[in-house]
Amino acid sequence: MSLSAPATSRRVSSEFARSWLLVNTTRRDRLEDAQRSAADQIVLDIEDAVAPQHKPEARATVVRWLEREEAWVRINDHSTSFWSDDVDQLKGLPGLTGVMLAKTESAEQVTETFDRLGGTTPVIGLIESALGIEESPRIAATRGTFRLAFGSGDYRRDTGTSDNDLAMAYPRSRLVVASRLGRLPGPIDGPMLGSSRRLLSKRTTTAVGLGLTGKLCLDTAQAPTINKIVSPSSSETAWATEFLEDFDSRGGTIRDGSDLPLLKRAQKVTRLSAVFNSDPNGRQSELE
Repeated sequence: MSLSAPATSRRVSSEFARSWLLVNTTRRDRLEDAQRSAADQIVLDIEDAVAPQHKPEARATVVRWLEREEAWVRINDHSTSFWSDDVDQLKGLPGLTGVMLAKTESAEQVTETFDRLGGTTPVIGLIESALGIEESPRIAATRGTFRLAFGSGDYRRDTGTSDNDLAMAYPRSRLVVASRLGRLPGPIDGPMLGSSRRLLSKRTTTAVGLGLTGKLCLDTAQAPTINKIVSPSSSETAWATEFLEDFDSRGGTIRDGSDLPLLKRAQKVTRLSAVFNSDPNGRQSELE
């Protein structure tokens, strides 16, 4: 199959992106399916989705794709022999939006990746271990880090943690606090296995409540659900509009200590509503 799909611009920038679709690059048909999906950003995976013996072929597929299309790439972790080839072959490709560094455990790993890519390509630190979680404030603050993401499956394997909301609350919150300290956009939650829309909705809602602002996904069908839940609801947008109109009508007068936090919340909701409802590809209905 040729890699000749028409170029498709992602509808939401990486700073605000909600759904991050991981794509197995050994399946070329999935690349074109991903381009047509509702995902805010796509991430071509040459790490966990690819067996060691197939990594050179998968990397070559990604290089050809990025010569005419745009995407993020999940590269192999810094400690492996594959990392160096990944950054050397991806450097300077016109379609490379950024890289997601697997199993990030130190600030130095991000900075070296950023520098090897030329010093302009953003790096998402994918945190997948206890050490990575504890180092996340330093990772978030280092040069080159664009956002943090949570590799929840590997984190559970590393720590023996159960897959439930209570057990996942600490690492998620740690990434939220680290991102705030590093002045980064909110972190990206880990993916959910399975096809239950109800469970996906529940887990995405929980993650948003903790302060995460995006979610990895493994299936194109998950993206609309994630987008809807991460986006401000119609009732939130209506409240924000009403609050701002009332605030302006009284000349911006602060009445009590609750006004400033509410003002910041209303401004944020209004800004996000504008971002997510600006839809050049005609997919606004997915947010409703």
